[in-house]
Amino acid sequence: MLDWLRKADPRAKEAPAPKGVSRRMIAVGGRDLPLVIRKVGHARRMTLRLAPDGSEARVSIPAWGRVGDAEAFARDRADWLAGQLERLPEAAAIAPDASLLFRGETLLIAWQTSARRKPVIEQGRVIVGGPAEGLSSRLQKWLESEALRQCAEDLTHYCTRAGEPLPRLSLSRAQRRWGSCASDGTIRINWRLIMAPDFVRRSVVAHEVAHMRHFDHSPAFHAHLAALYEGQIDAANRWLKRFGRTLYAPFG
Repeated sequence: MLDWLRKADPRAKEAPAPKGVSRRMIAVGGRDLPLVIRKVGHARRMTLRLAPDGSEARVSIPAWGRVGDAEAFARDRADWLAGQLERLPEAAAIAPDASLLFRGETLLIAWQTSARRKPVIEQGRVIVGGPAEGLSSRLQKWLESEALRQCAEDLTHYCTRAGEPLPRLSLSRAQRRWGSCASDGTIRINWRLIMAPDFVRRSVVAHEVAHMRHFDHSPAFHAHLAALYEGQIDAANRWLKRFGRTLYAPFG
């Protein structure tokens, strides 16, 4: 199981919630699900969503909203949350002869004791050696390194097209955002996009490069993005909307 999905030590004290955030528990589908209620200054109404990995339910409310009302709002929609939990992708079994998504293709995991530890792609297979018990973490590290390499190439390409200086690049493990452009110019791209088709990953990188000039989603931003990205932004967005959640299937 990935580090960020491991359960915390029950003996450890829970860190206090940030200001404006309340943590509760609600019953959903026969289990207790953490409920995070967050006050958002620009929000005009309450919104409910499930974390992509199913770890918690989240309610955003206006700054003037009441936490009790938000909790009742979530409880009234427990059946909807249960349905969302049922639709979550199952954990990806990382084992010999299982499959692995890479750049939009399904590869067969070919574990061989005589192979090198560093994975190699060959004829629809990803060949990897080393101890069997470290297979999952080894493949994840490989995916992350490939994500960084591919995103660096994408970033160089789109910064050149945009006439922008090359910013610092890092990988993100965010649970909702595919990319971000910080005020200091740093661009972060979700490492799981290495499992998506190339045109999807590249659209996210182009999106963040466009933010280097337009730090909003104004018509000028969208016009700049359309000039940068060679493909169809709508097609990439549709792919993420339809299949994006499958990329969050936990490794195991």
